[in-house]
Amino acid sequence: MTGAPVHAPMTQFAVKDGELIVGGVPLSRLAARVGRTPFYAYDRQALTARVASLRAAFPRAVKLHYAMKANPMPALVGHMASLVDGIDVASAGELKIALDAGADPHEVSFAGPGKRDAELRQAAAAGVLINVEAMREIVVLEDVARELGIAPRVAVRVNPDFELKGSGMKMGGGPKQFGIDVEQIPELLVEIGRRGLAFEGFHLFGGSQNLRAESIRDAQNQAYDLALRLAGHAPAPVRFLNLGGGMGIPYFPGEQALDATPIGANLAQLVERARSDLPQASIVIELGRYLVGEAGVYVTRVIDRKVSRGQVFLVTDGGLHHHLSASGNFGQVVRKNYPVMIGTRAGDGPRETASVVGPLCTPLDLLADRMSLAVAGPGDLVVVFQSGAYGASASPQRFLGHPDCVEVLV
Repeated sequence: MTGAPVHAPMTQFAVKDGELIVGGVPLSRLAARVGRTPFYAYDRQALTARVASLRAAFPRAVKLHYAMKANPMPALVGHMASLVDGIDVASAGELKIALDAGADPHEVSFAGPGKRDAELRQAAAAGVLINVEAMREIVVLEDVARELGIAPRVAVRVNPDFELKGSGMKMGGGPKQFGIDVEQIPELLVEIGRRGLAFEGFHLFGGSQNLRAESIRDAQNQAYDLALRLAGHAPAPVRFLNLGGGMGIPYFPGEQALDATPIGANLAQLVERARSDLPQASIVIELGRYLVGEAGVYVTRVIDRKVSRGQVFLVTDGGLHHHLSASGNFGQVVRKNYPVMIGTRAGDGPRETASVVGPLCTPLDLLADRMSLAVAGPGDLVVVFQSGAYGASASPQRFLGHPDCVEVLV
């Protein structure tokens, strides 16, 4: 008989003298430096190491893009811009952050199913690549081209006729608001050429948060074959081929870290095929969560310890309003615990089963449900791992009027 599944080891942060170390700084000292809790902390060294590990696994010819929707904190985006080949944005607000961070406009792409006319104009004026997702966008960009005297750079986001199997969130296949159905693409490509836009390639994104290398390889191969078929209808040679990302990180008990090596080996084969099939094309892999998720922690302070009918509750000053994902209210069907620890009691002291809850007047404000944790009380710091992606920017920070959280890059 086997025991219950446990979380994958969180080895990206060291422990010294019973305290978690983030960015080379003991947790309690980091909290004093930040000035208040709750806060998110992102470790520069962990970010750099993750990019380096992918560079080692992937062929040199593959371009690595950071999808900044995962974490748009300006200082973090600036750091990532110095490490990766390009930035993918999903709004004019993100576009401004990317450009302010020093990203090369030629290596910035803009995706999203509901781009406003003003956003399309801004993107065209900036010279970034626009992943068109509707005929309306092409019509608007034709007007922008006449107004500004430029040929807006465009790629076509394709809604393929397949899905990324085993992905946590499916972004393509079947009826979707994302991209343009593959059967409509040939007609759309004719319109792009007729309206004088600068066609550069295709964007195919099957899904996200996948921990199965074989599924990711299959999706990349299908995306490549589909792009090759569509290239025959294109008004210009393909120069940009974004095969999406989909690489996940382990959040929940029983999940194991993804091995990028077989994905890199498959990409090497696709790069070799492209030398003859699409000789002008750069293959792009777009990743967000995988690049930044494991480099971040959410830190909140225990303000009360309560025992209700035998169950221990650690009440903290942070919760779902700062970290909606960890509370289970950002896409989970059945709530599961993120990896959580008492960061100021990381040694071998006594443990107990406890729940970590926030200060909000709702039972949904739950960061850890009956987990084995070090015995803790007021003043201790609770750490939620795997918090570098879809944290502060994906949470309702104004809910119930509590203070916003702080974000730091260390």
